[in-house]
Amino acid sequence: MSQLSELLERFRRGPELVATLLTGAAGPELDFVSAPGKWSVRQIVAHLSDSEVVGSDRFRRVIAEENPTLMWFDQDAWAAKLNYARRKTSESLETFRRLRAENYELLRELPEALFARTGTHSQRGPMTLLDLLEGYAAHAEGHARQIREVRDQYREARRQTSGQS
Repeated sequence: MSQLSELLERFRRGPELVATLLTGAAGPELDFVSAPGKWSVRQIVAHLSDSEVVGSDRFRRVIAEENPTLMWFDQDAWAAKLNYARRKTSESLETFRRLRAENYELLRELPEALFARTGTHSQRGPMTLLDLLEGYAAHAEGHARQIREVRDQYREARRQTSGQS
């Protein structure tokens, strides 16, 4: 399997990794925040969904346009103003799954040479299609680890609370 094939497979598996880590999470666990300024599981999944919307646009621009500008987005403003704390986790996960599947189908059919095409990120500068693919694969994996950590912290907080009763 080529390095690109392996990267595409990591990219494809992102939503299922997240879904597996969400198994059994419900109620207050979805809304638990470990510290001020940290996100809950519900907010993380909403962020993944919206980030995939942005990624969909970026992938298509780099494929179709000559050196497009790839705009930065303020994830904290999106979280606050798009009400991540109230989004339905199941719907966010389904949107993330659907968009990631569509992006995967688009990318896996491309000739390998197209992954060298570039766009210019408004903060990071030049980025290739391969850079974007690597970033979005790692993004889901990183947030999957974050979900696991938040759930572990929730269980620990509950254990401490029940031990004090």
